[in-house]
Amino acid sequence: MKLAFLGAATTVTGSQFLLTTARARVLVDCGMFQGLPSESERNRLGFAFEPAALDAVLLTHAHLDHCGLLPLLVKEGFRGTIHATHPTVELARLVLLDSGKLQVEQAKDRVEWIERRARRAEREARERGLDHEAAIRAHPPEVETEELEPLYDVADAERTLEHFRGLGYGRTVEVAPGVRATFHDAGHILGSAIITVDVADAEGDPPTRIVFSGDLGRPDTPIIHDPTAILEGADYVLVESTYGGREHEPGDEAIRLLAEAVGTIAGHSGVLLIPSFAIGRTQEVVWVLDRLLEAGRIPHVPLYLDSPMASRASDVYRAFPGYYDEETRRLLEAGETPLDYPGAVVTRTADESKAIKSRPRPMMIVSSNGMLTGGRIVHHLRDLIDDPAAMILFVGYQGEGTLGAHLQAGARTVRIDGVERAVRCEVRSISGFSAHADESELVDWLRHFAAAARRPRRVFLVHGDPDAEIALERRVRGLGLEPHRPAFREEVELA
Repeated sequence: MKLAFLGAATTVTGSQFLLTTARARVLVDCGMFQGLPSESERNRLGFAFEPAALDAVLLTHAHLDHCGLLPLLVKEGFRGTIHATHPTVELARLVLLDSGKLQVEQAKDRVEWIERRARRAEREARERGLDHEAAIRAHPPEVETEELEPLYDVADAERTLEHFRGLGYGRTVEVAPGVRATFHDAGHILGSAIITVDVADAEGDPPTRIVFSGDLGRPDTPIIHDPTAILEGADYVLVESTYGGREHEPGDEAIRLLAEAVGTIAGHSGVLLIPSFAIGRTQEVVWVLDRLLEAGRIPHVPLYLDSPMASRASDVYRAFPGYYDEETRRLLEAGETPLDYPGAVVTRTADESKAIKSRPRPMMIVSSNGMLTGGRIVHHLRDLIDDPAAMILFVGYQGEGTLGAHLQAGARTVRIDGVERAVRCEVRSISGFSAHADESELVDWLRHFAAAARRPRRVFLVHGDPDAEIALERRVRGLGLEPHRPAFREEVELA
């Protein structure tokens, strides 16, 4: 029995783990690498296995860094079943179709860039009296031909959706010979799952239990339940470590800081720009703004929700009220609409998005993506980066090397559309809205395994940058458990 760490190993993205036994091959997550070019280039390395030989895929949740390479997997021959919770199936539909469209658009942009560069090189060659072949030698292509092709397209994404099979929390299903999986609520986004996998390497063997944390949410997060505590223990645990070495503000403090930011921009007729992930974070921010307004803690500042995917994701959230926590259910039963901010304007088209800048101030804009690496948020940033009356408020994780991370770190100039721009707007951050557990919350979740009769032989620290994993490693040892930080594409034999 072997476990290969094919992504989310000493990095936060690209979650992908291959479980191999004498009878089965099961993949847990198939995520896209994001962030720095050195990370995203891994998407084109090719799979470390033959996709057609897989029996099944288990998907923890619908974020792109966990599901984004599924269409490539199907494109290259996977014919099995993708198991996920019912909300994850619906959210993955939005994410994968959007990603397929984006892959084609980005490939087109790369081709156009190469063509512009070639024309410029040809023009310079003529000016220097060089022939065509000499011009090519002077300016060799910087991009391989295969990098100009999209990883997959919308048709590939549509074919992938045919492989999904939805299931509920707590249900155990045999996904391959000798491999049984049970999905538990991870409290990260709607439908997110901790997956317990019981594996018998050979028929009649006692099963080995492996727990995959997926992305763990935080206790007392709005809308959804807290992460499930796995009380029965396990033989091996894979735990995310995104916020190893860091602590979030308490939830009440995060809400106070959001109210303070709204009050600030309302006081001087400014603009509050909130980069937000379309699935999970946007719904939570809207929920909190609605509660603050209801309580009279903020004035009624117009809100623009400028993310078509976030709007569609909110529709999915509304379709699964059975997955809500007790507080949100009580609000619904009382006739309130906690997923909607009064008078919020949902923009559907690009023209509607561009028209926001001409609307009366003060205003709030929630737009994606959350790290400022693309999407409509970028053109809002272009308009507001040098506006002293504007505030950028980060409410989520900023990947290393992203524009969001540079701004969050205090950069006074940033490059937008290839142009150096001065940062004159105010920049603030709130960590308490993170959908990821912080270090103490991760340790609290692991403490249940340390106290169980079935104590893990090893705890694998994944989905974290090296510093985060090292920080969490010390805390895991403090629980009396044996941690291991797997390297990219490392394969470990399980007893």
